[in-house]
Amino acid sequence: MPNIKSAIKRTKTNEKRRQHRIAQKSAMRTSVKRFLAAVEQKDQEQAGTLLRDAKKKLDKAATKGLLHKNAVARQKSRLEQKYNALNG
Repeated sequence: MPNIKSAIKRTKTNEKRRQHRIAQKSAMRTSVKRFLAAVEQKDQEQAGTLLRDAKKKLDKAATKGLLHKNAVARQKSRLEQKYNALNG
């Protein structure tokens, strides 16, 4: 445990940010899983809205630096492919 005041504060803020990032990543993964579940059930209407939500969360993750922008682009592309295959 740090003894210096600024180091104590830095430790606290680092932990706070880590928890925040974990929550953001979890929400992003959950939205992607919900979309994939809707695709599995072949629910076009629900899949459309869930796709928008998943893409929004992925874009936000890229802007916040949680994921690399190319990784996000690749994931969004794969989700779009699944949605387009569902629509025929």
